[in-house]
Amino acid sequence: MPRDIPIGNGSLLITFDQDYCLRDIYYPHVGKENHTDGHKFRFGVWVDGKFEWVCKDWDLKLRYVTESLITDVTALNKTLGIAFRCNDLVDYRENIYIKKITLKNLYEMEREFKVFFSHDFHILESAIADTAYYDPDEKAIIHYKGDRYFLMSGMRENRQGIDQYATGIKEFHGLEGTWKDAEDGRLEGAPISQGSVDSTLSFSVRVPPTEEKTIYYWICAGKNYAEVSRLNKMIMGHGIEHFIKRTENYWRAWVNKENLNFSNLTENIAAPYKKSLLILRTNIDSSGAIIAGNDSDIQHLARDTYSYMWPRDGAFVAYALDMAGYHGITRRFFNFCLDIIGKGKESVGYFLHKYNPNGSLGSSWHPWINNENKQLPIQEDGTGLILWSLWYHFNRYRDIEFISKVYDNLIIRCGDFLASYRDGETGLPLPSYDLWEEKWGIHTFTVSTVYAGLKAAENFAGFFGDIKRSRIYSRAAEEVKTAMDKYLYSTEYKRFLKMIVPDKNGSFETDLTIDASIYAPFYFRVFEPDNERVVNTMNAVKNRLWVRTGAGGIARYEGDKYHSATDDISNVPGNPWFICTLWLVQWYIANAKDAEELKSAIPILEWVASRALPSGILAEQVYPFTNQPLSISPLTWSHAAFVAAVLEYRHKLDWINICPACSRPMQ
Repeated sequence: MPRDIPIGNGSLLITFDQDYCLRDIYYPHVGKENHTDGHKFRFGVWVDGKFEWVCKDWDLKLRYVTESLITDVTALNKTLGIAFRCNDLVDYRENIYIKKITLKNLYEMEREFKVFFSHDFHILESAIADTAYYDPDEKAIIHYKGDRYFLMSGMRENRQGIDQYATGIKEFHGLEGTWKDAEDGRLEGAPISQGSVDSTLSFSVRVPPTEEKTIYYWICAGKNYAEVSRLNKMIMGHGIEHFIKRTENYWRAWVNKENLNFSNLTENIAAPYKKSLLILRTNIDSSGAIIAGNDSDIQHLARDTYSYMWPRDGAFVAYALDMAGYHGITRRFFNFCLDIIGKGKESVGYFLHKYNPNGSLGSSWHPWINNENKQLPIQEDGTGLILWSLWYHFNRYRDIEFISKVYDNLIIRCGDFLASYRDGETGLPLPSYDLWEEKWGIHTFTVSTVYAGLKAAENFAGFFGDIKRSRIYSRAAEEVKTAMDKYLYSTEYKRFLKMIVPDKNGSFETDLTIDASIYAPFYFRVFEPDNERVVNTMNAVKNRLWVRTGAGGIARYEGDKYHSATDDISNVPGNPWFICTLWLVQWYIANAKDAEELKSAIPILEWVASRALPSGILAEQVYPFTNQPLSISPLTWSHAAFVAAVLEYRHKLDWINICPACSRPMQ
């Protein structure tokens, strides 16, 4: 189920599903730990002897406040005669989650409403040995285990505190939890429970005919009692609206700091661009880790998640954010990369599969041995892309004091590895896993990123006057390019190949599958976008991978079975992926010679924007018959690709519209 409206501040991340159930609480890192383990925190109302939890049966609209990481959710239940307008936010500085509920009585008589919040914590991602209790000093429910504390309280009609509460046992001997007790409109549970526990609290308000009342609810997260108590007292001292207003102002300033000119782009593209920047920010940890996606529902596939830093995904996001002007965030990311590569062996110059938000090594399915031969369990594109994005960062911002700190232990180590991890006879990079993490071999995409990484290393070495290394990297890059042209471009099929695999006879097995990732030679400047090889390749991608169901979009590759919707490969080679569709757009932009050719990018940018959720969230892929989101949602790579494509369009328009008199862009 998609996470429609994530909110966070880099330490505390809250996500909601499409039923407006709070589903994930990540703290103290974005992506680690998830203290709900994906279980629902329900939100419901009792009135006139009837009770309902807010869910898909209500008329729900889940959006954000314009240009801010504050939700704007409306909920209508005609049966109960009630309407809500809710604003959810995480304070931009403190680890406080706030919900503001404006409750409207739709009837022509005064009524009492009881609003309930249930808490199904799995602190430290386990339901074992938790404690939940009512704290009379804080007028709050507190859940804790070890050094993780969560305090829940609220306010209505200028009164802090809870009207009713209950703690109890769940997931044990068939007990469902205190949320079931709420459904009669009354809570009479124990003031403390231990083990596998939950809690529910409620607030009561009387609302005159057709009028409104406001209720505030909050969760404070900390590592000890003193910390959550401090946050609770801070709320009461400053007033809850203080935190709401300052957070709205912060995010509006953050997303508008560059004041970009969006002329020639419709609001249908400009608005999702800003939303993408904000959504990207929710998936970036304060330590610098850029997380691929935080949707705990995906763990039901393989008991694992996307809550990791993949070097490849992180590099693409960093590149997009640097293009957009957010170099402070990306600098933390590159420092994170320096830290994790420094945790390997002294001579290591490569990144492994993926990493946890705290920098420790993530789970992996890449083996260290193949046919009794040792192999590196890497996706080499991740190493190449870190250097590629790092050079873009430095070339734009020229922060030499920062880059000098990463030169020896990151740039040189990775550059030396890319230059040496090659076949001595062909000049090609040695086999590794592909960007889809499925195939082991020598891939057009990976080889392109190795070339880009080597060129970046060459540029860095040249800048620092390291002429010997610069020449080594330059020669290696040219050998990779020559080998790529010789072994990975098929003159018979007139396109680049997905991959080749060395066989026992010293030759190669060829994979003829058309894969969207063969766009890479132009994007990483191995060949120009108008080179015949590139043109032939991109036409093959467009002709063979466009989904012909009316949904449109580009599939990953022919016969993609991941979340497959049909066996009709001729019309649906795979589900449409946002990143793959945007790769086609990026080629249109790069290959455009004038403003008229550049316009070909607009319909596909609008295609992407129109398939976002109402909140602006982009999933990994969409269902090819209904355009409903599939797999992880949101996916940071999807949003980064959209941001990059929009900015590449703007930059190309500037290049096309150069003033002949002053040689400056006319936009």
